[in-house]
Amino acid sequence: MSQTVSSCFAALRQIHSVRRSVTRPVLLSLMHSLVLTRLDYGNATLAGLSGRLTARLQSVLHAVARLIYSKRKYEHITPLLMELHWLSLPECIQFKLAVLVFCCLHGTAPSYLVDQLQPVAALESCRRLRSSASARLDIPTARRTTIGDRAFRVASPHMWNSLSSSTQNARSLPVFRQLLKCEFFHHCYGSNLC
Repeated sequence: MSQTVSSCFAALRQIHSVRRSVTRPVLLSLMHSLVLTRLDYGNATLAGLSGRLTARLQSVLHAVARLIYSKRKYEHITPLLMELHWLSLPECIQFKLAVLVFCCLHGTAPSYLVDQLQPVAALESCRRLRSSASARLDIPTARRTTIGDRAFRVASPHMWNSLSSSTQNARSLPVFRQLLKCEFFHHCYGSNLC
């Protein structure tokens, strides 16, 4: 975690030295390829991360937005993130987790992940309930609440069940990603701009 943060800030220092020599689209391209990919890599495994550690990663995202718009450190960051149409880091983690669950439910994910999820409709004890017709997932109990709740088989059903039914029932991955981004963008900023 600390290596990721330090390598992101090292890349930002290098980009900062050339920012006046390049156009904004080139600057955005540099940010995506050198910094944001490091934040995005494997972030589905960060579900349930403590607020302190999430804040360190979020500070990188804030520094990127400030560098793109040449803003000072203490200027308000939310309008910049909204203009860039970026989610905050906790929502990015949830977004990646939701995409993995969607792929699992539609048979395009590896079998070791698919086997971790159990739809409520497939449970014998719930077949006569109204919830059996929904796209909800069974949430297994974890032995250890601190570590067990972060496991894919526990964290992903929690997140999936919190999504709206229209998002859960999307027909394709591109439609799902669009609906999910709108839902998380509204949750993150209270705005319906999608």
